[in-house]
Amino acid sequence: MAASAAKPALDELRAERDRYVSLAFCCADLLFEIDRNFDILFAAGALDVFFGKSADRLISSSFRDLIAPADRPVAAQALKELSKTGRAHGEPIRIIDRGGSLLWMSMSAYCLDPVEGKIYVGLRKADAAAKALALSQPRDAASGLHDTGSFAELAAERFKKIQAAGEAAELTLLSMPEIEALQQRLGDEQSASMLHRLGDVLKANSLGGDSAARVAGGKFSIMHAAGAKLGDLTGQIEALTRSLDPTGEGTRVDAATVALDPAALDGAELTKGLLYLMHKFSDEGAVDIREITANMSRLVDEAACEVNDFKQIVALSKFDIVFQPIVHAIGGEIHHYEALCRFEKNPAESPFRTITFAEETGLIHEFDLAMAKKVVDWLGKRPRNSDRFNVAVNVSGFSIGQDSYLDALMKLLKANEWTRGKLMFEITESARMSNLEQANNFIQALRTLGYSVSLDDFGAGAASFQYLSVLEVDLVKLDGSAVKNAQKAAKGRAFLSALSGLCRAMEIGTIAEMVDTPETLTFVRDCGCDYVQGYLFGKPSRDIRHFTPLPRVELFGRTRSVAGARL
Repeated sequence: MAASAAKPALDELRAERDRYVSLAFCCADLLFEIDRNFDILFAAGALDVFFGKSADRLISSSFRDLIAPADRPVAAQALKELSKTGRAHGEPIRIIDRGGSLLWMSMSAYCLDPVEGKIYVGLRKADAAAKALALSQPRDAASGLHDTGSFAELAAERFKKIQAAGEAAELTLLSMPEIEALQQRLGDEQSASMLHRLGDVLKANSLGGDSAARVAGGKFSIMHAAGAKLGDLTGQIEALTRSLDPTGEGTRVDAATVALDPAALDGAELTKGLLYLMHKFSDEGAVDIREITANMSRLVDEAACEVNDFKQIVALSKFDIVFQPIVHAIGGEIHHYEALCRFEKNPAESPFRTITFAEETGLIHEFDLAMAKKVVDWLGKRPRNSDRFNVAVNVSGFSIGQDSYLDALMKLLKANEWTRGKLMFEITESARMSNLEQANNFIQALRTLGYSVSLDDFGAGAASFQYLSVLEVDLVKLDGSAVKNAQKAAKGRAFLSALSGLCRAMEIGTIAEMVDTPETLTFVRDCGCDYVQGYLFGKPSRDIRHFTPLPRVELFGRTRSVAGARL
């Protein structure tokens, strides 16, 4: 009798030991013991503070019910993987607190015995660092949502993991066709506030609280739990826009859910399919969202065709270069020209969408090399003993991480040493540089060979200052949107002047983009910018002679002889 009575007590002691060993591992405010079905067997910690319930009321209920619906597939996926990994640590999820609000928590979990199947879960209030990490991917500045590249990678990874854990999730595209008219009625400040609030709504309804992207303008994508009521989401967005619109109209929201088959595709294929879908979705007029009933396997096949088409464009050099001058802000001399591309397929259209597709599908380094070769060929047809033409060619931040591109570019430059003093490099999409030390090594290799390097899009985000502290460059190009916003904001002049002063102190020249009016020219001059670029001095042209004489030369006080007068 004594032995049989002692066994339950011993089992309870062992269970207590396991719980608190797990509590120590999880370092948590709350501790739960759950079974394979996620039913709660034991609960401890500040339960009343977070949930307004005692342990007795939580036992036998489902652990899923404590978690925000949008985060349940993510949490379930992490917990189901414990049979393989044994532990999980720092998974960000949201719980539903006692007041019905969503509260960010860091979830850790421990499985002592996979055969027995008991799981110990610790929840702790997420600190600022954990939240910052969750927001560290490249973002759309206006809405705070992912950009298409980071979203596609995140979505593909999560879909595969969730599917492997036996859970289900879906992808929905949202279009707001009247959003531009609404933004015009709201004005800049209220429009910016609306986009941030819209981003918050989408994140709140997405998997993990951060699985949504702004694809373009009024087009968005969101990954959510399977079977979610999209009518509730679209209704919430429409109500938000009506409440902000002074006319009360707001904008309608069209939605289409895409059929995903992650089991049939590997992660890379799924990412490409998602990128192609969003690329196609972002193209104005290319597709009506109400017609999207795509199967992801078909989208992958279409993406492969578009990739092959782009490779043909690069291989056969089916693109032209056009030029736009960068002009001294005070004297009006042309410092250099930026070489831009125009594709033969649509020569009158901006190449932005094609270049974006190439960046997101990992093809941009091939195009960057082809563009450099074409500019070198163009320079080679001019007198080599003349320095009248200094041309900047773009290098995407994506390309810097590609060894094949770096090797091929260095071979090209060493075979054409006469291009020193004639060829420059401008790094675009700098936010895509994952290794700043590697990027700086590349930049210094170019500068050592005698080539100047500029950094594009400076001032468009806080990360610009980090780049400037690590990357040693000759010039920075102040982002056009930053220039325009500085003109509108009361403190804009001080902000732009401070940027220019910082660069001057570091002996780095500054180029102001989107200088399209005499007023903008005066403004950036007053802010201390060294050079300017914009439609005020002509749109990009295939014929460089269009800038001789320089358009609007009278803005510089006297007629100047411009570089390249004799071609």
